[in-house]
Amino acid sequence: MNRRTHAALAAAIAATLTLALGACNTKATDSKDGTGAAGGSTKAPGAASGTIVGGTPVRGGTLTVLSNQDFAHLDPARNWTMPNMDFGIRLLYRTLVTFKAEPGAAGSELVPDLATDLGRPSDGGRTWTFTLKEGVKYEDGSPVRAADVKYNVERSFAPDLTGGPDYAAQYLDGTEGYKGPLTGQHLASVETPDERTIVFHLKRPVAEFSYTATLPTFSPVPQAQEKGAQYDLRPFSSGPYRIETYDRGKQLTLVRNTNWDQATDSVRKAYPDRIVFVQGLKGGQVDDRLIASEGADASAVEWPMMRPESAAKVLPKADVKSRLVAEMTGCTEMLYLNNAKAPFDDPKVREAMMYAVDKDAQVTSFGGPALTDIATSFLPPALTNGVRADPLRIAPVGDPAKAKELLAAAGKPDLKVSLTVSTGDKTRGEALQQSLAKAGIQVTINTADPSVYYDTIGDTRNAPDLSVTGWCPDYPSGATFLPFVFDGRTIKEKGNQGNYSQFRDQATMDRMDEIARMSDVKEANAAWLQLDQDLMKKSPAVPLLWQRRPLLVGTNVAGAFGHPVWTGMFDFATIGLKDPAKGQG
Repeated sequence: MNRRTHAALAAAIAATLTLALGACNTKATDSKDGTGAAGGSTKAPGAASGTIVGGTPVRGGTLTVLSNQDFAHLDPARNWTMPNMDFGIRLLYRTLVTFKAEPGAAGSELVPDLATDLGRPSDGGRTWTFTLKEGVKYEDGSPVRAADVKYNVERSFAPDLTGGPDYAAQYLDGTEGYKGPLTGQHLASVETPDERTIVFHLKRPVAEFSYTATLPTFSPVPQAQEKGAQYDLRPFSSGPYRIETYDRGKQLTLVRNTNWDQATDSVRKAYPDRIVFVQGLKGGQVDDRLIASEGADASAVEWPMMRPESAAKVLPKADVKSRLVAEMTGCTEMLYLNNAKAPFDDPKVREAMMYAVDKDAQVTSFGGPALTDIATSFLPPALTNGVRADPLRIAPVGDPAKAKELLAAAGKPDLKVSLTVSTGDKTRGEALQQSLAKAGIQVTINTADPSVYYDTIGDTRNAPDLSVTGWCPDYPSGATFLPFVFDGRTIKEKGNQGNYSQFRDQATMDRMDEIARMSDVKEANAAWLQLDQDLMKKSPAVPLLWQRRPLLVGTNVAGAFGHPVWTGMFDFATIGLKDPAKGQG
């Protein structure tokens, strides 16, 4: 999913990061062992996959989360931003299936959550049946029922509850024209023959539906708790915590759900007694408080990524650097080329762009090689078993001479194009401007405030020639990446997401449909990898970077690691405190 993934780490951080962390082997990001510091690993904190900071937490105390922003949505039918999904799924509501609470590759493994297993397919993968565990309760002690999961799936269709995952609409049979349950209409393709059984009837086989069932769409909402758009303010808890108070833009306080039973939940450890989410802070202010780690801030973690200007305060100091987590995000940042109009409706011009971009300069502008890798394909290593595909074999600094040759062959030796970037990405935009100039491409940079950036580039009629953003998979499958980014049928006139290139290619869409019909997951995964290479040759966009997410924790925090599924954000299922007495509040 596009999630508007990250504010840029500008060039100010690059030199310091390269100096302070450059000794770490970047190949360690491909680690599969999942071991952490608490288990005796020698990996340096913040330098490799599998790092755990602070050892094993002790139950109790108050964990504080320092943030520069409020949640976009906590309603599980609307929650589709990676860090927000992590927060909601791990703390407030449970899903049919979820991911292990472990660092590194092990975190991508599925385990049952509300359900007793990962789902049972039948009818060639067109029907999936889940049985709910016994003894799972809401915050008021009432039982979680299969009908509640069905109801929330139906809510994801409601026009007033926008913004959430749309896999139910893609996969479920008989959904055409359906507008959700708020008017009393229900889906025949989701059956609940008893209180613990839910059956999904799909329009086509979906071999990886177990992964789909990890999304918040597949968590329970009792119809009696329905509050429409206001449900965002007070989701009814089936997880280990419930909302005590929520003052939007200021503070959210969670306390224990005393009816949550650890015996039914193999994933969440629920170490803190309370979790206080403080909002409205400035990013630099968050960094400074965690660097100092005084008072309650010793028991705090940060929500936004570490600011560039904080690098010099963190990396040269061993004690502070040891509290830095920097897991791979699993996302790909791309330069989108507007294929809907000249000059990028010409495949030769698009191919020239692949050679014209200096990706080394992009790495520098986004934090240096310690926290950012060059992207050589659209699919990130998280979706390719760690293999870093490089079908075009273009030098990291690009090949301006080759780009000029291709532009001349296309009859466009002197291009003038516009690039729109978020205000926080201006440094990256300037790096692109400089590298493209070497190939004779003149770029005019326009900036948009982050609050309207995606509305700007998602307006297809007025979309810029070039734009920069990323895409993150919802779970480890090419099905959650390539179709969203390059399927022409997903393009919307307003609010366009994913396919910012407006790429429409019939052969590509036909192949996506063929892969979607495959019942064997391994066969489908291999097909996605091949399609990724084919798309690189068609050049609808230019992959730029595979990044890490730098996050600081206080000195009293334990069990902190970046989860590989939720773009490197802390896994709130297992984070807690070393000494609960120091984290009271």
